[in-house]
Amino acid sequence: MTTPMAIAVYFTMWWIVLFAILPFGVRSQHESGEYLQGTDPGAPVAPKLAMKAVVTTIVSAILFAGLYAYIEWAT
Repeated sequence: MTTPMAIAVYFTMWWIVLFAILPFGVRSQHESGEYLQGTDPGAPVAPKLAMKAVVTTIVSAILFAGLYAYIEWAT
């Protein structure tokens, strides 16, 4: 796998994993009972995006390492 291809695959994999991880641990304003006037009740209270970005990076790195190993040694 060439370097540009590896970067493109990792970048794509990172975004897919991010969208899979985003819903975990999110509480809406409706669920927590903390309403801010002028906002939607379904808006998240504390989405913890920095933590989710770190988790996404770790999960993506593990998945990419497995894919890279498969491509390099199985073919």
